[in-house]
Amino acid sequence: MRLTVIGTGYLGATHAACMAELGHEVVGLDTDAGRLAALRAGRAPFHEPRLAELIARHTASGRLRFTASYEEAGAFGQVHFVCVGTPQRRDAEGADLAYVESAFEAIARHARKGALLVGKSTVPVGTAARLADAHRVEIAWNPEFLREGFAVADTLAPDRLVLGVRTARAERLLRRVYGTVLAAGTPLVVTDFATAELVKTAANSFLATKISFINAMAEVCEASGGDVRRLAEALGYDERIGRAFLRAGVGFGGGCLPKDIRAFAHRAAELGVDLGFLREVDAINMRRRDRVIALAREACGGSVLGARVAVLGAAFKPDSDDIRDSPALNVAARLDLDGADVTVYDPEAMDNARKAFPLLGYALSAEEALRGAELVLHLTEWPQFRELDPWRAAALVRRPRIVDGRGALDARRWRAAGWWFRALGSPAQPPPGADGATTPPDPADA
Repeated sequence: MRLTVIGTGYLGATHAACMAELGHEVVGLDTDAGRLAALRAGRAPFHEPRLAELIARHTASGRLRFTASYEEAGAFGQVHFVCVGTPQRRDAEGADLAYVESAFEAIARHARKGALLVGKSTVPVGTAARLADAHRVEIAWNPEFLREGFAVADTLAPDRLVLGVRTARAERLLRRVYGTVLAAGTPLVVTDFATAELVKTAANSFLATKISFINAMAEVCEASGGDVRRLAEALGYDERIGRAFLRAGVGFGGGCLPKDIRAFAHRAAELGVDLGFLREVDAINMRRRDRVIALAREACGGSVLGARVAVLGAAFKPDSDDIRDSPALNVAARLDLDGADVTVYDPEAMDNARKAFPLLGYALSAEEALRGAELVLHLTEWPQFRELDPWRAAALVRRPRIVDGRGALDARRWRAAGWWFRALGSPAQPPPGADGATTPPDPADA
């Protein structure tokens, strides 16, 4: 089929490349000249595993191309996917729908007769119906469920497809678009507009709640002497709960969960429904950053003023260069304001971090960041950081002190190598001495 994708940010670029991979002819539309230049040259404008390969392959074959012209896109497409952003409003917690409304208005004005406009952006419930009533074109809603770092797989082999439609024709067209995916056995839910819109916001709210729940348990563990990692392990064996999203740490960030739960609570309040628990989910999440800063101060004797701090991580999650609402950079910037000498390293997000936080220090490698450090903060769970050798790392730093803000490092190994080691939700340790360690390493723990 002939498809267009309006907006080639994270969602749109991935969707366009994957639709081409499924055999469709695709035109991606964007108004950002720099992004268009990269895409036309066959380059991905951001880091996402496998995406650059697909863009290069299908721009070379001619199956995927890019434009800034709504006229061109409208004349070309049978189905138009709107994939623009819905950021949080500057003056409230609700979603800013300006980009969605503008995109629908523009493509509706130029779309061929019989074209189908499909929203993929995450929007407040009621948006699709309002847009359908405002434009004389057929509309459907097909929410995305992409995980950064797994977006290509999540598009080509999703765990479910949700279609919000008003007509059998819209359903037939979308079944054709996703024919290969459906033939592979992907579950399909066909529903109304409102339910389709709610699926994404409800899913993100549930995941955020689960993350904040285990982080609240981490607070209880620290107060009581419990160990949240063992607690999470025991909870995870219950099949009603499961193990996913039960790792305590510095909390969630990125461009979806934080703004989506706020927008959902805001929209629910407009409808007369109190989802106040989501505000507490948000508050618990933000408290985790405060706790990492408190542990950093504890490790440095009460103040980080003048302390050399190495921050391992800048992206909000591994396998991404996305720094939107990144807990790692938020903590790094706040420590910098407190007078610490902060050096950041991330395998993929360095350029984005430098643009957003130019006053922080940056290293070219984890080893360079560690050299001479008096405190190390592990804040993005990259495999490279989990695989660091604590004995070699101890030889690089000035004082072997580390706060594991992701609960992913092997505490026994790091302590065996002489490190003062704290993880969120773990039993307290005495403050480190001048050398950073609390007790000599036990060779039996190595």
